[in-house]
Amino acid sequence: MSLFKTFQDQYEFNRSRTLGLLDRIEQMPDPQAVLGWRPGVGRAHIGWQLMHIGVTEELFAVERLAKKDGRFQDLWDRFKGGSTPDEEIPMISQIREVLAAGREDLLATLAEQDEAKLDEVVWEARDGRRLTLRTTLQIINWHEAHHQGQAHITLNLFNVRPTD
Repeated sequence: MSLFKTFQDQYEFNRSRTLGLLDRIEQMPDPQAVLGWRPGVGRAHIGWQLMHIGVTEELFAVERLAKKDGRFQDLWDRFKGGSTPDEEIPMISQIREVLAAGREDLLATLAEQDEAKLDEVVWEARDGRRLTLRTTLQIINWHEAHHQGQAHITLNLFNVRPTD
């Protein structure tokens, strides 16, 4: 099995956890309120966490690992790393669309990569670090799990929040 296939399998597992969380939210009495709830002032809501996953995958697919047109460029400033979550809460259908399209674009771009070049620098991070393709694949894997975990704990906090 190729290393790319191993990473793809892990990405699929991570996505199943993310979509499972979204499915749980969709079954709640007021999903939009859940998606927009913040655990504290200035903290990211669940909707932001989930959109950030999809937008980041698109950024890797069309800006960092290849130069292509992105489908959701209008969302990049709202949901890319370093952005400040706003009060416009995305709908579940939009979250699903961005997650699916970002992943589709990412897998298409990864299919164009050469496993022989895993240790070559492919992009430079905001902080100036020059990252290899191997490290980039690891970051993509870690990234969804990290933000799915943030969304998961935020949902748990929502479920035990004091109510009036």
